Amino acid sequence: MNAFARILLVALLGLAVGSVVAAEVAGVKLEDRTKVGNAELALNGAGLRTKVFFKVYVIGLYLPEKAAGADAVLAQKGAKRVQIVLVRDVSAEDFSGALMEGLKNNSSEAEFAALKPRAEQLKAALVAAGEAKSGTVVHLDFLPGSGTRLTIGDRQQGADIPGEDFYSALLRIWIGAKPAQENLKEALLGKPQ
Repeated sequence: MNAFARILLVALLGLAVGSVVAAEVAGVKLEDRTKVGNAELALNGAGLRTKVFFKVYVIGLYLPEKAAGADAVLAQKGAKRVQIVLVRDVSAEDFSGALMEGLKNNSSEAEFAALKPRAEQLKAALVAAGEAKSGTVVHLDFLPGSGTRLTIGDRQQGADIPGEDFYSALLRIWIGAKPAQENLKEALLGKPQ
């Protein structure tokens, strides 16, 4: 093998290794790319959700194209994924309650009223799943034509929830005007911490 071929091989191996894990947050490794339906998505950003001083979960946002602003994220069409990896045990009631609070905080009264039946559908699916242990992986996927799909572990929970507006409302929990945590919003938008 000549010198050029060796350099090329080393560079290609470096790219292959680099594309497997894009981020590591609180010991949780997030892949650089993932597939939702037929769409290839890129990790836009990742961060750690804390409450008081407790680590709760690591979250990654996957999009068709990277975006640095909340409006740009919300305007993107196509499949999307929020990946949550719990780093502590969380009851279904606490987790679903926090999501409902985030939806209310980032929606007008009229918007929340329109979202409420679908929010209750998501809440029921979360509660039916029961307590999530540390290490559990939760996916909130948006599939065009189908809606929001909740997967816990490798198992879909409940039916898909229709409407891109509902998925956008979920994203606003973390990247909206009143995010769950400001530095987490910045991390999901790919800004260095």
